[in-house]
Amino acid sequence: MKNSEIITKLALDPILFVETMLGAKPQKWQRKVLEDLLIHDKISIKSGHGTGKSALLSWLIIYWLSTKIPCKVAVTANTARQLNDVLMAECNKWHRNMPDGFKNLFEFKSDKINLLGAVDSFASFVTSRRESPESLQGFHRPNMLFICDEASGIPDIVFETAEGSLSTKGAKVILTGNPTRNSGYFYDTHHKMRDTWKRYSVSCHDSDFVNPTFIADMEKKYGIDSNVYRIRVLGEFPDTNEDAIIPLHLISESLERDVEVDETEVVWGCDVARFGSDKTALAKRQGNTLLEPIKVWQGKDLMETVGVIVAEYEALPFDKRPQEILIDAIGLGAGVADRLQELLDCQVSAINVAELPSMQEKYMRLRDELWFLCREWFESRNCKMPEDEELITELTAPRYSFMSNGKIKVESKEQLKKRGFSSPDKADALCLTFGSRGSFTINNRNYKWNRPIERDMKWVV
Repeated sequence: MKNSEIITKLALDPILFVETMLGAKPQKWQRKVLEDLLIHDKISIKSGHGTGKSALLSWLIIYWLSTKIPCKVAVTANTARQLNDVLMAECNKWHRNMPDGFKNLFEFKSDKINLLGAVDSFASFVTSRRESPESLQGFHRPNMLFICDEASGIPDIVFETAEGSLSTKGAKVILTGNPTRNSGYFYDTHHKMRDTWKRYSVSCHDSDFVNPTFIADMEKKYGIDSNVYRIRVLGEFPDTNEDAIIPLHLISESLERDVEVDETEVVWGCDVARFGSDKTALAKRQGNTLLEPIKVWQGKDLMETVGVIVAEYEALPFDKRPQEILIDAIGLGAGVADRLQELLDCQVSAINVAELPSMQEKYMRLRDELWFLCREWFESRNCKMPEDEELITELTAPRYSFMSNGKIKVESKEQLKKRGFSSPDKADALCLTFGSRGSFTINNRNYKWNRPIERDMKWVV
């Protein structure tokens, strides 16, 4: 049978194409999507973590390029990492399984896959950003396939801009991702636009790709009633009733986002261990970026802790050193701050988080204010932090409540431990970086993300 005859036959059966041409064994939910591709023009898939959606998307890209000539596939996600390190890598992986007579027809570039010998048939990988929605304009072709990965994190304006491409007859669009927020275009495809979309919900329990240990760990860390478990395991949108300070979707977006580091001063925050099970944590932030994974250590006395911080400071070139180091002064922290003031050439500030906040009409204590400033940082949707499961757990665990006087109070470390969570040492260290008193300027602009706090040094009793 000639290649053209093979392709004509396989075009009518995406499952057979994936099995024979790529050597894959689709799971039940993947087979259903492949079948429905021939029937439905709009498909939206919300799923848990690691269920096999990236593999599915790579199969669809190769299938479409092979069988829908001439065609165009537009692939987008909110980060270059997701496009290059995940989706393009998956396409490369499965392409290598193709028979030589077909494999040689594909040309892989950094952001594009060309079908050689076919006029104007290719897959283009384009990052979707709020600042440049026009990058997805102009995709008008017969046999158009539009793929959006991690769709919860894609700004609505990007979808609005791309909708013009979907007006072409025969165009198809596929959205996939973890359902991290209860708003936006992706959310709407499963709710108010549900009648016009073929929808799937894929739990980790439905996937052979997911290690049962992952599910057990998520249950142990977060609990089956938490939003983290709902999103990452069950593939469900978060419960809007949860009173977490920092929603998971804001943190997830910061892991995936590409940002330029602010040209601002570096600030360090250090939460000094007070009890045997607690850890000392050191966070380093420059404006919109947590510069590196938060460093933690345990079992060191006051002078050893001072030594660690001094070594971290002196290992850096002058222009990378912090403008200010903020130390939680409760417990051993006061002694650490005093000694660092003697040894270092930067501002060292001892902070008692039980102090009155700068916004006394809104918060009970300074700690409450710092946590909500951290929340504002994530809400800016222009911040970036390294992936750190322990930090994610700590940031999403604390709840808040309103006191009888209407002021906000953040759940204490003791209350967290009663609910089965460890002390949020890393998270507290990050929050401390938002307590700078200084109004720093760089190039005649305000120091970004340190809205100066004028702290009242009276303690709250």
